[in-house]
Amino acid sequence: MEATAHLRHIRISPRKVSIVCDLIRGKNVGYAASILKQTPKAGAAILEKVLASAVANAENNHELSTDNLIVSKAFVTPGPILKRIRPRAQGRAFRIFKRSSHITITVAEKEA
Repeated sequence: MEATAHLRHIRISPRKVSIVCDLIRGKNVGYAASILKQTPKAGAAILEKVLASAVANAENNHELSTDNLIVSKAFVTPGPILKRIRPRAQGRAFRIFKRSSHITITVAEKEA
């Protein structure tokens, strides 16, 4: 049985979040939470909340025990990009891309 949590349209670059996402994939839920708590990256706090939501979904919706849950899937996909203009020298304009992310974390029971 699996439980999933999604976070959509978060205003952080997917490249920044995927670095932290790779750290927790396949790990035990308690160990993954401690990794995220100690990681000094911008996406760690965001992923920590999504992981807590996935664990809560597993407990409340599927009656799974927290002790034998692992992070089975954790991935980030790019969301919509906000395009902005920055003025440059000699009247030129420069495009700025403000990227967003969609984060998905799935927890599942460990196979014994």
